[in-house]
Amino acid sequence: MTYPQTRWPAPAKLNLFLHVSGRRADGYHELQTLFQLIDLCDSIAISVREDGRIERPDGPAGVTPEEDLVVRAAHTLRQATGTRLGATLKVHKRIPLGGGLGGGSSDAATVFLALNHLWGTGLSLDELAALALPLGADVPVFIQGSTAWGEGIGERLTPVTLPPRWYAIIHPGVGVSTREVFQSAELTRNSPLITIRAFLDSGGRNDCEGVVRARAPEVAEALDWLARFAPARLTGTGSCVFAACESAAQAERLAAQVPDRWASFVAAGLNTSPVHARLSNGRRA
Repeated sequence: MTYPQTRWPAPAKLNLFLHVSGRRADGYHELQTLFQLIDLCDSIAISVREDGRIERPDGPAGVTPEEDLVVRAAHTLRQATGTRLGATLKVHKRIPLGGGLGGGSSDAATVFLALNHLWGTGLSLDELAALALPLGADVPVFIQGSTAWGEGIGERLTPVTLPPRWYAIIHPGVGVSTREVFQSAELTRNSPLITIRAFLDSGGRNDCEGVVRARAPEVAEALDWLARFAPARLTGTGSCVFAACESAAQAERLAAQVPDRWASFVAAGLNTSPVHARLSNGRRA
């Protein structure tokens, strides 16, 4: 038996700044960042199955089901809880792949949250975040579901409430390897730790920007173009770049000027994930 299909959002994120403060013995980097959730979302259709199988018939082009984080998330939750239920997962992508917007991590987090609810496995957010961390350092912020100050490898999170803000986002049409950026000898790894208040006063920077500019000329070109109109910033290790705007109209005007060779998006900042809003009101549509 297969249960009725339900649809779940998976929001993107922006790194409003990204400081690299050190490198750990295990190769991971110590970071400080501010994760801003935005209303650009993938959509995941989920059908619970009684036969225990996990299937993903629809997903991003070029990503096999075995490689897809949504499948790994479902298997991880199933193995950790011992449930005999399964799921069919259909992923509709709107968040660009390899853009630094956290789409794959968010998709995985949505599967953890949705199946924990649909399967009735009853794990807490902290338990889900701990299960999810091996899938990616960005997954816990989407599970916790708040715009947040991130430290450690990004898993130590402090919720932050930001004023309403809109973003014009450019995807320059290339992907950037996060692994290559963090392994680069040119990457600065000694940024001093700052406080949330210091960031809000000064704005911070993205320590990865110089490395990405050198390796991806298209990203450098997009940053330089956007900087003509507003302060431009790289999110994560890219390739997407963005500018904060005071209004949706301002963001729309900026996005409308983006050259046709690049994709552009306008997104509103969110303080709470739409997945959490969905879970809190108990809808199953």
